[in-house]
Amino acid sequence: MKVHKCLIIDDEELARELIETHLTQLDGFELVASCASAIEASKILQQQTIDLMFLDIEMPVLKGTQFFKNLIQKPKVIFTTAYRDYALDGFELNAIDYLLKPITFGRFFKAIEKFLESENTTSQVLPKNNDVIHKDYIYIRNDRKQVKIKFEDILYIESLKDYVKIHLLKNNYVTKHSISAFQKQLDSRFIRVHRSYIVNQNKISAYTKHDIEINTIEIPIGDNYKQKTLDKLVK
Repeated sequence: MKVHKCLIIDDEELARELIETHLTQLDGFELVASCASAIEASKILQQQTIDLMFLDIEMPVLKGTQFFKNLIQKPKVIFTTAYRDYALDGFELNAIDYLLKPITFGRFFKAIEKFLESENTTSQVLPKNNDVIHKDYIYIRNDRKQVKIKFEDILYIESLKDYVKIHLLKNNYVTKHSISAFQKQLDSRFIRVHRSYIVNQNKISAYTKHDIEINTIEIPIGDNYKQKTLDKLVK
């Protein structure tokens, strides 16, 4: 099996660590270095041949896109960023993919598959543990940490404009995320019942045509979500 040599470039330590964690769950990928700046990364690129680079776009001193444009020998690149508006910049540079932070393993895995397709390889990337791709947890940014939250512990999710509040049995977390984007990271046990609420179907204690009850908390069912919600609950 060919081993693909990887380089991570991101000024945020937690973001680098998350990608490192994802890479360790795949066979055939070796992390050569993890760099906090483009300047640091340029030294690595002069010394080593890199097959795949994970490059943050918004960095101090030199943006990732500008750094990539200036490279004479360009490795395959997957851009990462917390800002959705930069997607076009990434794809204009023939990037393999563009990943929006926080990066879930499922989304990361799809980007890796695109990379392998671009290599015209018949090799198949598989998680070291075949259950990994069906994760039952998510990492969220909270107080400068990536906090692990198990899906089974989530009661419901509430939208707070540009943030979501994750309600657990014992405590709550607030993280910067739209509720629609957050929903894409959840599994099928979660139902969008209102423009401002997603509920864990396994935590529902009672429901009517108008609301859902979870631990004595009544959550409204929006008119636009009513039929789909009721159809799923009666199955």
